[in-house]
Amino acid sequence: MSARRGETANTAGGPIEDLVGIGFGPANLALAIAIEDHNRRNPGSAIHAGFLERQESFGWHRGMLLEGATMQVSFLKDLVTMRDPSSRFSFLRYLQDRGRLADFINQKTFFPTRVEFHDYFEWCAAEFASAVDYGRTAVTVRAEAGDGPVESVEVVSRSVADPADETVRRTRNLSLGTGLTPRLPEGVRLGERVWHNRDLLFRAGELTVRPHRRFVVVGAGQSAAESAEYLHRTFPDAEVCAVFSRYGYSPADDSPFANRIFDPAAVDHYFDAPEDVKQGLLSYHANTNYSVVDGELIEQLYRTTYQEKVRGHERLRILNTTRLTAVEDIPGGARAVVRSLTSGETFTLDCDAVVLATGYRPADPRELLGDLAAECLTDEHGRLRVDRDHRVMTTDRVRVGIYVQGSTEHTHGITSSLLSTLAIRSGEICDSLLLRRTERDVLAGRDAATV
Repeated sequence: MSARRGETANTAGGPIEDLVGIGFGPANLALAIAIEDHNRRNPGSAIHAGFLERQESFGWHRGMLLEGATMQVSFLKDLVTMRDPSSRFSFLRYLQDRGRLADFINQKTFFPTRVEFHDYFEWCAAEFASAVDYGRTAVTVRAEAGDGPVESVEVVSRSVADPADETVRRTRNLSLGTGLTPRLPEGVRLGERVWHNRDLLFRAGELTVRPHRRFVVVGAGQSAAESAEYLHRTFPDAEVCAVFSRYGYSPADDSPFANRIFDPAAVDHYFDAPEDVKQGLLSYHANTNYSVVDGELIEQLYRTTYQEKVRGHERLRILNTTRLTAVEDIPGGARAVVRSLTSGETFTLDCDAVVLATGYRPADPRELLGDLAAECLTDEHGRLRVDRDHRVMTTDRVRVGIYVQGSTEHTHGITSSLLSTLAIRSGEICDSLLLRRTERDVLAGRDAATV
């Protein structure tokens, strides 16, 4: 698919790749698969791509691979099936390879566990080990020297283990799949006893001193509910306080008609819609994805609280209509300052750890683009203008394709940062790469003919 790892540490003047992907999570993994499927069928027009990933190996939300937690999307929305059901990278092919196809079918479910789906991702990623430079962080992207059109860029990366180890790769296209950044409550910072839920399994497993016998979980979404359930189950001697501003956990709308918002066709409808319609669609269907919880988990948590009331020993406390206002360090833990939204009363909870299940925000692709960021076009709200093929719109000077994976909810809708349309999106980006290469070759031929 691309040059092997030992050949990618290029200095200026080295070979130019067709694509460099920054980040190798599910989005760029799906793109790698789409490119591989194309290359296998069309070896004469192969796309040469490589990827950079700061983790030492493939990993997707490892800190939330909780026992028994299931996916919220059907296994048919894997990395390929919606684009090409015959691809050898499908979840069903994975099950067959693992010897579990019949066993999975007998479960009569569309929703595998998160642990199993992560194993599927790893199974796919293993096929691209030679195309990914793991343990490297992209530092910046810069235009190649010269005052003319920007036909290629240099991607500067550093080794996570040795920051002095810096390399440069040249490419005609970028795919930015750097993932999401944790969103934290105002004035609250992460620390030894203040965690974002993405690190829950890692940090909880290291917790040996627990003088307070209490945890505080902040948030009302799926991850918050799962975190509360996990801590309650894992630490049977501890109280778990769920803090959120709602009156109760709200169920996710996963009904068939509402789920159409995740269909590939919905991306076209959203992209072409006026701005006020875009905002309306996001508002109408926010309860399919944001701050909502699977109905079965809500019922499980409610049964737990009720049974504890019957026994007279409440370990799972639902502190609804409350808000976290501050967190202070105390010996052996943290002090959460919480305010009731209905009475205005403020009280403190001394705990072993505060878990912030407060969601994520998209990373701004411009943070990596250096001087090229000024060449990117924006809308009246300062947001990147992104074309239907997921390519950032730029000034005419930039001829490099800058594709964004995520960070496009304002242009492509609610599925921007979700798994639902990864298979289709990767195919669209692959097609765009091929189309732009053809256009470039045609222009080069015309230029040569006029000399």
